[in-house]
Amino acid sequence: MRISELSAAAGVPVPTIKYYLREKLLPEGNRTSATQASYDDAHLQRLRVIRALIESGVSIAETRKVIAALDAPPPTPYELLGVAHAAVAPGAEDGIDTAEAEKLFAQLGGEADQCDPAQLAGLAQALRNVERSGFQIPPDVLTAYVAAARQIAEAEIAGIPTDSLESVVRYVVLGTVLPEQVLLALRRVAEQIVSAERYGRDAG
Repeated sequence: MRISELSAAAGVPVPTIKYYLREKLLPEGNRTSATQASYDDAHLQRLRVIRALIESGVSIAETRKVIAALDAPPPTPYELLGVAHAAVAPGAEDGIDTAEAEKLFAQLGGEADQCDPAQLAGLAQALRNVERSGFQIPPDVLTAYVAAARQIAEAEIAGIPTDSLESVVRYVVLGTVLPEQVLLALRRVAEQIVSAERYGRDAG
């Protein structure tokens, strides 16, 4: 297909596609002339992935890392998960104290070699950001977060497909990045439901 057809199929403007091509996010098409190229379903699928990542708030630089993991995945789902997390997780301050994060890590059932130190530092940074705001997460709420996170993780990891390496890569990488907005939206919806059940919908 021509770039205009690729644009129509993916719902992505031609100038945006050309930008992704310049940024090496999208592979070049097969040249049919000096100014023309043809694209196939692999380009369409990749373009949809790029669009989904960027619309989910992933930066161009982070998207490039995710795409690299799709193209050259490490040998195990555990290592692949680490690559995906590293690509999209926010950084932490140098030398941040991870003591509180380690307590939560232990509550999750973690052992010393089961988590990338950068992810533990990221959790510590999130906790510090909350503390700096002057807000304190109630202990029973934090316990509920831990239990829910463990349950979600078990369901997601159990869902890793086994039919092909490509399926594993897509599931782990995209499943790490894209559902986060769904989780946040579900939390907000659930809070409205529970609030209505507990307090009623009428202000009076």
